[in-house]
Amino acid sequence: MSIDTTSTRAIVSPSRTSARGAQAPRTAARPRRIRLGKNPVANVSGVIFALLWLIPVYWMVNSAFQSESELMSWPPHLLPQEFTWDNFVSAITQANFWGALQASLIAAALTVLFASSGALLAAFALSRFRFRGRTTMIITILIVQMIPAEALFISQYRMLDGWNLLNSVVGLSILYIGTIVPFIAWMMRGFVDGVPIELEEAAMVDGCSRVGAFCRVTLPLLAPGIVSTSVFGFLFAWNEYTLALIVLSKDSSVTLPIWLQSFQQGLKATDWGGVMAGATLISIPVIIIFMIVQNKISSGMVAGAVKG
Repeated sequence: MSIDTTSTRAIVSPSRTSARGAQAPRTAARPRRIRLGKNPVANVSGVIFALLWLIPVYWMVNSAFQSESELMSWPPHLLPQEFTWDNFVSAITQANFWGALQASLIAAALTVLFASSGALLAAFALSRFRFRGRTTMIITILIVQMIPAEALFISQYRMLDGWNLLNSVVGLSILYIGTIVPFIAWMMRGFVDGVPIELEEAAMVDGCSRVGAFCRVTLPLLAPGIVSTSVFGFLFAWNEYTLALIVLSKDSSVTLPIWLQSFQQGLKATDWGGVMAGATLISIPVIIIFMIVQNKISSGMVAGAVKG
């Protein structure tokens, strides 16, 4: 018995063609691009607000390059008439400038290292584990943030005095870490909640331990959050004034915000050129950090999206 293969192919081919047509994937719609040129009102408003925000920074740098007589003249000058570096020279040649810079760097580094590490582990525990007292701990973190810092000054001073850590950068860093950890842990918890727990479970199914899944899967995806909270901790330790004023009473062990007071001679006079030059020098590390952080946050978000 013979079978007509030609007719069979003719019958089968239309069904295959229709099946392929039904299973053909649809082309995804491209996201609409926002063109800034179509909304000039928003663009102009953004530029105006940016310029208003930059006015204090510009005036600080402008005043740092002016002489004392030019600063006290009226009307004020938008540009230095006599460009001078004397204010910066007098600032960096002071006896305790480099010591204050070293103290600020050490305090900021210790605060970022220990506060970010502790807050990351606390945020991971609060986000991933269900244990007795978890809700109470979260509420306690919020309540601690409501306590005024001035209410703790006496107890903090006596605590450091008992530990022989007064006039010590380590003692000041301990206070910074204890102050900033609850807030950083609360911020970091939101980033940990944004990482699906299914990614860790899949890694554990493939043979990773709990620690291995955290280090290989969750930790790289938390890079933007770690960088953001670390920058917040750095700015807090770098610019903090009140705790440093109470803990550090010797001129040989002060941070940069306390050192800036040296340009004020009580009720006699204030060296405004030196103040502006010192404030500009203090702002330089912050500007550098922000320039680095922008690239790190962008690269971290892109890398996390690709890996996910």
